[in-house]
Amino acid sequence: MARVCAITGRRPQTGYNVSHSNRHTKRRFDINLQAKQLPLAPGTKVKLRLTTRALKTLYRKGYLPG
Repeated sequence: MARVCAITGRRPQTGYNVSHSNRHTKRRFDINLQAKQLPLAPGTKVKLRLTTRALKTLYRKGYLPG
């Protein structure tokens, strides 16, 4: 399963580790994905992998209780 946010579509970024001697080696900046069950209708839930930023937005807009 790909490490992609189900709502925002955000994916890992690539970059470099840079040592003190300025050597560059490739690396990945992974996103902070959390598995969350969202209510669709009363008694129905769907399980999604969301970034913490998407979760924060859903809480703020009132789509999630809490």
